[in-house]
Amino acid sequence: MKIMKQLTSALAISMVCFGSVSASDTEDLTAMLRDFLAAAHKEAAHASFWAEDLVYTSSDGSRIDKATIMAGFDGAESSDEPPAMVYSGEEIDIRIYGDTAIVAFKLVGKPTNESAGTDVLYFFNTGTLLKRDGVWQVIAWQATKIPPP
Repeated sequence: MKIMKQLTSALAISMVCFGSVSASDTEDLTAMLRDFLAAAHKEAAHASFWAEDLVYTSSDGSRIDKATIMAGFDGAESSDEPPAMVYSGEEIDIRIYGDTAIVAFKLVGKPTNESAGTDVLYFFNTGTLLKRDGVWQVIAWQATKIPPP
């Protein structure tokens, strides 16, 4: 009985400290990630996904910010051309702590034409998102390339 009271107290304290985890937040974040990956070739997707204070560590070890990502588009987007790679997420693991969320998943990149090569690429990605004014955005991101078997 004493252990049950301690567990109940611990759960109550964690809910006060971290807020209650909503299934809708998990669903929203999963949909947000899937939508972003499907539109990763579009500038607008990046504009809303990344926070202004983003810290992004790429799989090659370089560290960039949102402005650098956005500058990479520099008018290169064309709605008529299909992307060279299409991306999807597998093994998505979302953990929510109040207004902060950790999203970890396996990113799969499949080439759509020969200019992107023929190899399917795999990365482990981990992102930290913050909910500000009711909107989730990524504030930190880490990508690690998974070597071929």
